Amino acid sequence: VQLQASGGGLVQAGGSLRLSCVASGRTLRTYNMGWFHQAPGKERVFVAAVSWSGGTYYASSVKGRFTISRDNAKNTAYLQMNNLKPEDTAVHYCVADNSLIMSSIKNEVSWDYWGRGTQVTVSS
Repeated sequence: VQLQASGGGLVQAGGSLRLSCVASGRTLRTYNMGWFHQAPGKERVFVAAVSWSGGTYYASSVKGRFTISRDNAKNTAYLQMNNLKPEDTAVHYCVADNSLIMSSIKNEVSWDYWGRGTQVTVSS
């Protein structure tokens, strides 16, 4: 599975962005999808995930502001980010896996497939 993330950019605090993750090589229908981000000088951390059956999971820091979704027909996952804050500034990575246990989704080693990141910068 190859993942291509896009949609990052520069936005003011309070603004919105929508990230997209297009997969190729396999159909995503049976894959769990997710997003991690890595801020400068910090570790990569879990942001959100959507299971193959449509269940959604969020980090507490983004709950209520971000929405993850998927369109299996387009082999694409999305991350709608609203009310962005300067602390959301990070490189955002799309991830996929078809065998992880959902209780382990916040652990980056649980995910087999990673796309190149897309930069999100939020100015104050």
